Amino acid sequence: MIRLAQPQLGEEEIQAVQEVLRSGQVAAGPQVHRFEEAFAAYVGVRHAVAVANGTVALHAALLGAGVQPGDRVVTTPFTFVATANAILYCGAVPVFADIDPDTYNLSPAALTETLAALAKAGTPAKAVLLVHLFGLPCDMGAIAAVAAEHGALLIEDCAQAHGAAYNGRRVGTFGVAGTFSFYATKNMTTGEGGMVVTDSDEVARRVRQLVNHGRVDRYEHAFLGYNYRMTDVAAAIGLAQLAKLDQFNLKRRAHAVRLSRQLSAVPGLVLPVEPEGYYHVYHQYTVRHPERDALARWLREQGVETGVIYPIPLHQQPLYREMGYGQQPLPHAEAAAREVLSLPVHPGLSEQDVQAVAEAVRRFVPGRVPSRPGASTV
Repeated sequence: MIRLAQPQLGEEEIQAVQEVLRSGQVAAGPQVHRFEEAFAAYVGVRHAVAVANGTVALHAALLGAGVQPGDRVVTTPFTFVATANAILYCGAVPVFADIDPDTYNLSPAALTETLAALAKAGTPAKAVLLVHLFGLPCDMGAIAAVAAEHGALLIEDCAQAHGAAYNGRRVGTFGVAGTFSFYATKNMTTGEGGMVVTDSDEVARRVRQLVNHGRVDRYEHAFLGYNYRMTDVAAAIGLAQLAKLDQFNLKRRAHAVRLSRQLSAVPGLVLPVEPEGYYHVYHQYTVRHPERDALARWLREQGVETGVIYPIPLHQQPLYREMGYGQQPLPHAEAAAREVLSLPVHPGLSEQDVQAVAEAVRRFVPGRVPSRPGASTV
């Protein structure tokens, strides 16, 4: 089976973990500090705060930026549920705006309409929480402009976009804060882990306190905080992975180019895009097809694992339907959820693997009856 995702861990990571274990300093210590400094320098920001995972990075970034109970935060419905859940953790109100059907990212036009409607209703948005989905940056020029026009803070969910860039500027640097995940399937991993990045001294200070029980001095806690700290073990892995990230991304891009070249003529298949000025890091190589489920079953029979990411847009998730979101029409997100399919593109693939994936897709016959049911989902 050609796997959809495969963490790339080598001797450097093993050696780094061994050194931490031998040191006896396994909690938040010197390796965490080194990782924060190195990651901030890589992204191009003044501050980085390491945390336990990507979800708590979102929560801490929202709180650190000043999001409060009752605030409206506009976000995309086509993302992992953690993006919207983090808004709920703050007691704030998620508001969904539809996606661009070509990029799957938040649509600037839909965002403009949503922000205008909120302002007209007397509940202006406090923030826009965008997601650089599948490794492709959002249209940051348009989104930053409309957010500024409406006085909304900009927060970036970069969980799938380590190293991605818009007009030469890395994601995570456009808003008041950016967040990253280092889950096992990401472009770089610490197993579990996350990072909040910012150029704001005040946001950085508050996030550091939030993730450490609201601590302002050794035994002084000024407000409700959380234990969201990263361990030195995770940070040591992160440092080794960060040193490899650019090469990982180059391999992903090379695999994506090869796939796109070989799949460009497949009937009904829509390939991922990389607009001019964007640097796509292909956390996922996501295609769409009107017979998505049949294609996924066929590929599994051929030994190719695929992923339906994401089959249910957030406004149609049971939690959000119960909260009254289910009646909101978001046609582009709903269509994408029915048709998208992610193919293997990770850096552990060989050229032969990529060739096998492409050949399997090209042999798919729409309307065929599969010999075995069951599509892989991630």
